[in-house]
Amino acid sequence: MAHLLHIDSSIQGERSVSRQLTARAAAAWRAANPGGTVTYRNLGAEPLPHLDEVGGLARMVPAEHHTPAQRESWALTERLVQEVKRADTVLLGLPLYNFGAPSSVKTWVDHLIAPGLAYDPATGAGLLGGREFIVLASRGGGYGAGTPREGWDHAEPWLPHGLSMTGLEPRFITAELTLAPVNPAMAGLIPLAEESLSAAERAIDGLWTPASAAA
Repeated sequence: MAHLLHIDSSIQGERSVSRQLTARAAAAWRAANPGGTVTYRNLGAEPLPHLDEVGGLARMVPAEHHTPAQRESWALTERLVQEVKRADTVLLGLPLYNFGAPSSVKTWVDHLIAPGLAYDPATGAGLLGGREFIVLASRGGGYGAGTPREGWDHAEPWLPHGLSMTGLEPRFITAELTLAPVNPAMAGLIPLAEESLSAAERAIDGLWTPASAAA
């Protein structure tokens, strides 16, 4: 039975464009996979604990030498890796905060970089590849080629590198200029924002069909 892991990270609640995109994608996935199951994780509402000097060293200490705090941290990492391993498709909502990924996404990635679980420490081979990983990104401004802030989006370039050890390979669908409708200084960009959002929605709608999902 097909299984979807749906992850949101926005702190904007129902106002979030990335959450609107992941919800649309999840609905399209369900339509293409009747009977499929879904695990949902909301990093914006329930962020994961950052790796710290108390529990974070669990990745560097043999399990038999773990302290209680290290056992707790490692157990959470095991759950997060298993969520990915159970999924045929992973959806991640990725808003751009202060030109980077939300800290909650960075923490999720940090937990996934787990030797023996997400990659083979002897060979370096990733153990989470072979599944679909769709990232629904949103940017309040415009960061494309030729724009004043070209290259200021540090979330999309970082994520493939951050997860490279695991074998996960993200495919990005992005909506830009999402602040145009609510920022008077960007009012002239509303048509471009609407065009970008529509293009992202069309790309989502073309991800799966019942026929392709069953193939």
